[in-house]
Amino acid sequence: MNKMTDDEIAAALKEAEGWTLVDGRPAITKKFKFTDFRAAWNFMEDVAVEADEMSHHPEWTNVYNRVEVTLTTHDVGGLSELDFDLAAIMDEIASKV
Repeated sequence: MNKMTDDEIAAALKEAEGWTLVDGRPAITKKFKFTDFRAAWNFMEDVAVEADEMSHHPEWTNVYNRVEVTLTTHDVGGLSELDFDLAAIMDEIASKV
């Protein structure tokens, strides 16, 4: 997997609704809000299965019905297509929870 260029990142962000760059770090982030803790947990559980299959794991925190996610590819020292692939998977899972 290769590190994305700034132009590739800008193009990918246009397709990644609600995802933004993290200040001072080569990563993207998004905050998800669900109806309750159970829905947030179900989201995290479903994402965990997908992330594990991809061998690409998010940095995230959960407080009650909120999940804040940061994605970066440590192996390349920046953003890769894996980050945007996982972001799209998370968005799809969130839309079903």
